[in-house]
Amino acid sequence: MQQNSRQFTVTCFSEGVLLRMANSSRAIALAVTTLFVPAGMVSAQPTLNATPAADTQAIVPRPPQIAASSYILLDARTGKVIVEENADLQLPPASLTKIMTAYIAEVEIDNGNMSLDDEVHISEKAWATQGSKMFVDVNSKVRVEDILRGIIIQSGNDASVAMAEHLAGSEEAFADMMNQHAARLGMSNTHFMNASGLDTEEAFNIMSARDLATLARATINEHPEHYGIYSEREFAYNGITQPNRNTLLFRDSTIDGMKTGWTTAAGYCLVASGERDGMRLISVVLGTASEDARASESAKLMTYGFRFFETLKLYDASQVLGTAKVWSGKENAVDIGITEELYMTIPRGRVADLQASLSMQETITAPITQGQVLGTVDITLDGETLYHGDAMAVQAVERAGLLKRLIDFLTMFFTNLFS
Repeated sequence: MQQNSRQFTVTCFSEGVLLRMANSSRAIALAVTTLFVPAGMVSAQPTLNATPAADTQAIVPRPPQIAASSYILLDARTGKVIVEENADLQLPPASLTKIMTAYIAEVEIDNGNMSLDDEVHISEKAWATQGSKMFVDVNSKVRVEDILRGIIIQSGNDASVAMAEHLAGSEEAFADMMNQHAARLGMSNTHFMNASGLDTEEAFNIMSARDLATLARATINEHPEHYGIYSEREFAYNGITQPNRNTLLFRDSTIDGMKTGWTTAAGYCLVASGERDGMRLISVVLGTASEDARASESAKLMTYGFRFFETLKLYDASQVLGTAKVWSGKENAVDIGITEELYMTIPRGRVADLQASLSMQETITAPITQGQVLGTVDITLDGETLYHGDAMAVQAVERAGLLKRLIDFLTMFFTNLFS
């Protein structure tokens, strides 16, 4: 039997299509539009669960000018890019490399291959590594947890090499692990040859701002139990206390990570992350002129993103969006929904301008399995599609007996004949 598709736009379905502010109880309905119910659909006249916000045009100025070779600002939950410039340009990342070194350690810990209490042997190569140091002693044993803090807080090149050797046997083998993880995460403008970011003519790294933001987002979302280390302001080891080089931690209480970097070739670099009112942003600036510049330029991006954008929760997981007529089934209807929570980052004040549409198969015939795709959901703003995803059956519907199937067949035949 041929199955057609017909689109209709809704504001609220049977349960109501709501926009909920992240971490807020305030509910705002989508913009009011006309509900058109096609043949084969079962739906009631929608009622708004809340009145849309006042009809005022949001003012979103141009992004600030950033004095950096490359930069990007995005939402950590949705991945929505708010600002970018030369974000795919391959540049030396300096010690921002260590975000990947720490990320792999976190993966190994969470996969059960390594413990925070494991001891790392400090080789002569690790001990002798130049640049910023944790000041570990040669041939000593250091706990993984301390090494991780030495990498993240103190930016220790010695700690980075020690971790690489502990996990892969050599820094060269560890670089191969780094490249494999980068490929898995989709970091297409990245290549590693060392674990610390201390480049030589023979072993150097390249990354892009977008790839660094991708890595930062994976660190935050995949391994949140380890992310707290990035917010620690100092770490003492071997009688030496060193401050976290991310000075934004001391300037803005909403900034809680991540990592700085500097070499002559790379300039002053910073990956930063912060959270306000349930919205987390990630910024990356590469190639700024000074320590103060990398902090102030990052602060500009963060201020712009938090001031003029917001992240909204559109749907809960398994939320019912509508009800569709089912032919030849033991049940006459099936609930339509999505499987995962849906968040979206939009310009602040544009909630009332969002439009939701549901495109369904015109004829839906049992049997239907739970999770079977029956249509699509689209969210648009000013004609731009912000989200396009599958609409699925919330529950299974078994095939009816012969008599019910015959009745439905005749009903559908005459309905189509005279429609």
